[in-house]
Amino acid sequence: MHKVLIIDDSDINLTLIKALVLKLGECEPVLFEHPLKALEWCREQVPDLVIVDYMMPDMDGLRFIAAFRALHGRTEIPVLMITANDQKDVRYEALLGGANDFLTKPIDRVEFSARVRNMLALRTGQKFLADRAAFLAEKVDERTREIRERERELIVRISRAAEFRDPETGAHIQRMAHYSEIIARGLDLAPATSRLILQAAPMHDVGKIGIRDHILLKPGRLTPEEFAVMKRHAEFGYELLKDSGSEIMQAGAEIALTHHEKYDGSGYPRGLRGNAIPLFGRIVAVADVFDALTSERPYKKAWPLDEALRFLEQGRGRHFDPLCVEAFLAGWEEVLEVRHRFQDEAVATI
Repeated sequence: MHKVLIIDDSDINLTLIKALVLKLGECEPVLFEHPLKALEWCREQVPDLVIVDYMMPDMDGLRFIAAFRALHGRTEIPVLMITANDQKDVRYEALLGGANDFLTKPIDRVEFSARVRNMLALRTGQKFLADRAAFLAEKVDERTREIRERERELIVRISRAAEFRDPETGAHIQRMAHYSEIIARGLDLAPATSRLILQAAPMHDVGKIGIRDHILLKPGRLTPEEFAVMKRHAEFGYELLKDSGSEIMQAGAEIALTHHEKYDGSGYPRGLRGNAIPLFGRIVAVADVFDALTSERPYKKAWPLDEALRFLEQGRGRHFDPLCVEAFLAGWEEVLEVRHRFQDEAVATI
């Protein structure tokens, strides 16, 4: 059913045009004598066709068309203007001002029916294309969600691949990722950025895939030579991820390379100092160290929470960005909830 808006200050003309419109079938005429009231109706309603007379009080047809076109979403709706025979200049101005077609008085019934049918057919095509575009956009969104889900699955699997060769557990990468998100929120980063670090942080140690077992799995202290090899996992992880077109993988590459840098410049692999260390690296440094300290491993006992907190506080400005430590401490209740949710024996997904 097409809504046809008819605006004319003459009752006779309104009655005539209404009758002609009803003869077309599948049309609902909406009548207004006053253009300002019709414009108010148009603010809430969307007609399929506008038929407007030129000569009207308060607002002529040209001004009505201009005001109508200025409303959101009304630029493509067909407009038919009705003018007198001797108003050629007005017709030209109407076409230039947004009218799609015009009729002259007295109205010819056959011409009226033909022109209105054509304009309603145009409107039907517009609505079909709009519906088609909406359908396609929905399909694109659906496929994009599927791709992102597969991307997240791939990231988890890559992270787990490093984990299978490392004494650290799956729960560790979950905890430190959520700790990183807590810090990001505490720093007032945008929600999308906080979500990004949650998704990318699990890849922080993916470069350990490239470290030989006799070093990676050595139960005792590493020799200086062995530790030099172990430190290369940061660059291995970066090289593995850096060329990806995925925003998450690129963030993971940055984290892999920089989460062992220290705020005073004594970290590795590049000895970056202060804000020269990318923010994601500074955030993950706090999250990763805290979880490593408070987690039990075959080669060490878990530190008590108060000792781990003291280590973070003592490391402000040396090992850690002071603002990242402050954000972590401010989110302490959430930190405890994450520790409870992701136990070492549990298998969970982000």
